[in-house]
Amino acid sequence: MTSDAVALSKSLSWLLRHGAGEAGLAMDEAGWAEVSDVLDVLGMTRAQLDLAIANNDKGRLVVEGSRVRACQGHSLAHMPVTREALEASWQVVQPKVSLWHGTRAAAIEGIAREGIVAGLRSHVHLAESADSHVGKRSAVDFLVEVLPAKLAEAGIGVFRSPNGVMLVRHVPLTAIVGLRPCSRAGRRDEDRARRLLGLEPVQ
Repeated sequence: MTSDAVALSKSLSWLLRHGAGEAGLAMDEAGWAEVSDVLDVLGMTRAQLDLAIANNDKGRLVVEGSRVRACQGHSLAHMPVTREALEASWQVVQPKVSLWHGTRAAAIEGIAREGIVAGLRSHVHLAESADSHVGKRSAVDFLVEVLPAKLAEAGIGVFRSPNGVMLVRHVPLTAIVGLRPCSRAGRRDEDRARRLLGLEPVQ
């Protein structure tokens, strides 16, 4: 992808996930905006928008008719989206195998206190497999293993967005059943992280 295409994709993704309120873009509660309005706000042509969507690395952006939106990853602050409307636009799923969340070593203490929380985003992002391209950040220290049965016991619904990301409102500590280090810092800190999360020590 050219640097121009990357910049266009980043601008479009920012607007549809985080910046609609700041930019004055009209958007419904599920994140849909009119393509014509988006083009006006960004000073972008339709050809540029189509290129940005085609080259978005994780398929986060989608067009349907005259409307465009980000599939997931929305901020709640200063955005018109609601959790309820987003969830109504996603597929309800009941996974049978573990889900995965990528995180930094520095976040483990917070996870040990509160579970995995969405922070400023609408939902926590999970991946269907440890090697998935979507649903987790690429540069992380740990992959946290989440058991869907424990989410169900806690009354927490699981959703799949159109680009394959698994989403939940919260992951309680009771649903965290494993940990995989995936960086030098993760390997160095694994014993401590396991103790904090109440997991079995490294054998």
